[in-house]
Amino acid sequence: MLAQGLLLASGLPFRKLILYGTALVWFGTAGTGLWALMAYENRPGASATAPQRWPVQSRLARAADRPTLVLLAHPQCPCTRASLGELAEILARTGNRPKTYVLFLRPAGFADGWEKSDLWQSAARLPGVTVVRDDEGREARRFGAATSGQTLLYDAGGALVFSGGITGARGQMGANAGQMALINLLGRGDADRRGTSVFGCPLFSKGT
Repeated sequence: MLAQGLLLASGLPFRKLILYGTALVWFGTAGTGLWALMAYENRPGASATAPQRWPVQSRLARAADRPTLVLLAHPQCPCTRASLGELAEILARTGNRPKTYVLFLRPAGFADGWEKSDLWQSAARLPGVTVVRDDEGREARRFGAATSGQTLLYDAGGALVFSGGITGARGQMGANAGQMALINLLGRGDADRRGTSVFGCPLFSKGT
């Protein structure tokens, strides 16, 4: 209303008033939309309540001679594409390559093959990565994961040494705290932090 009053008081022709008023509304709407998008991209998902020791109920085989890394993913989550890109970067930059799993959720009631999205194909192309279908999210629950992109690293003795995300925001690639923590843990066995926020879609809908 204040902007409209100022335009009316300016003495500009009516057509220009309409043009300027429309421009003000457009910029205001665009600014609000941009703010909402940035807020969404930087809003982390629920962090895992990961067990401090490798869960004995897991059907995954843990390596006894090197670390084991597990990334939990939703096959339809666009944010997870960036997580897979960062995983590729991490594996390429470490000489001590862990035994690595990417688990893709397949909820109950979905047909075979539903989980084999382009994300599955991207994960399958990563050297040394084993891609696993996680029926009804049983493994995700064993590892306490709630958000796609959740990454866990267990050492050769089965102790949890990292739990978090490996992107700095939803769908954003580039250097970030989680990526560097894993590179340092795998390279020199230590890191400044052992946990980060995870950015991605929920693995489970409410009530499941």
